[in-house]
Amino acid sequence: MGGKFTYFFLATVLVLVFGVVAMEGVLLLLTGEPAAMGMGAVAFVLPCLGGWFLWHNTRFARNAHRLAAVLEAEGGLPADELKRTPGGRIDRDSADEVFTRRQAETEAAPGDWRTWFRLAVAYHDARDTPRARKAMQRAITLYEAGAPA
Repeated sequence: MGGKFTYFFLATVLVLVFGVVAMEGVLLLLTGEPAAMGMGAVAFVLPCLGGWFLWHNTRFARNAHRLAAVLEAEGGLPADELKRTPGGRIDRDSADEVFTRRQAETEAAPGDWRTWFRLAVAYHDARDTPRARKAMQRAITLYEAGAPA
């Protein structure tokens, strides 16, 4: 629950900062000076782009959380079978071993969102965030399309 609160708090602060930057952009646009107007246009566009990215990431996180809840209700969340270092970090060889199994499961059932979800978790555990996001997006797409398991 603390993670959700932190995310909401930081997203709210970010939206407020976007608002201030956009207002400054408008004020710069109203000066009538070419250089200031150029900076004002950029200052107005950047919060719009930032807002789009914030919305996109929030939607992604909500959808991933929804899939985790469905998988948990089905009893299909991957068990934490990873070995850890004395400091608590995930052992790289252990993560690679689990990843290999998850990849084989996904190749055997490429239309099942559940295998893609578990593969995304394995990618995350192996510290491959870009591929984890792509695998999770694939799981979300399959889930929303109602692909058969």
